[in-house]
Amino acid sequence: MAVYIVSYDLNKGGQDYEGLYKELKNSPSWWHYLDSTWLISTSETAEQLYARIGKHIDKNDYALTIEVRRNYEGWLPKKAWEWIREHIG
Repeated sequence: MAVYIVSYDLNKGGQDYEGLYKELKNSPSWWHYLDSTWLISTSETAEQLYARIGKHIDKNDYALTIEVRRNYEGWLPKKAWEWIREHIG
């Protein structure tokens, strides 16, 4: 399985994005420690993942899906790093 970072800016105030969050949580495994960033572990391609979640955002929103590789660094809680090491290596 691949891991993708999904990052977004939701620009429509008052819009209900619950469908987006549910769709992201329907992934085989996911990580969400940062407000508008998710890591999604899935057998889908980046295009397939975006097609699945893209229907839940507005045309004035922004979203980015990129495959994550082993070169990473940051400051996160221990549980976050455990998920990353388990799913990315």
